[in-house]
Amino acid sequence: MNDFAFYFNLGYKHILSLDALDHLLFIIALAAIYLVHNWKQILILVTAFTIGHSVTLILSTYNIININGKWIEFFIPLTIVITALSNFFIKDYFLKSFKYNYFLAAGFGLIHGMGFATIIRFMLAKNQSIALPLFSFNVGLEMGQVIVVALILLVSYIVVDIAGLPRKWWVWGLSSIALLTAAKLCINRYPS
Repeated sequence: MNDFAFYFNLGYKHILSLDALDHLLFIIALAAIYLVHNWKQILILVTAFTIGHSVTLILSTYNIININGKWIEFFIPLTIVITALSNFFIKDYFLKSFKYNYFLAAGFGLIHGMGFATIIRFMLAKNQSIALPLFSFNVGLEMGQVIVVALILLVSYIVVDIAGLPRKWWVWGLSSIALLTAAKLCINRYPS
């Protein structure tokens, strides 16, 4: 398998595996407030997350920043808790009401990127450039995120647009799942 395919597959599985629960929960919390007609905005949102993820992935891989992994593993579910909680305070669902989500996604992407940097660092050969692995990993990550978002939007279309469940209940339901699961992860991962 060539390097592009290897790292693409790694990025793709980083979001689409059961080991990626924290990543999936973050995408669920981010996407909960959007419906099918908002597909462009949610794609921009997950791309903002990928950009933030990439920045700290690069900085951490080159040891420019180095934060204790135990704290990163705690901060990752904390970002999910904060994102899910913020969904409960949205008063209306107009796009201008949640433009801050782009900053939230990019900022929290910075934290999530640090969580994967150690794995990438060990996989790279000493002399290997990070450009191709990082690019292919992020393309795979983005493709995985697009699939997850598409599934969330499809279910929201069925549940909200067709079945008529109030949008607020949909948002609060998804946000509650993400919040409660991430809160448990926070408790389990708190560095002692």
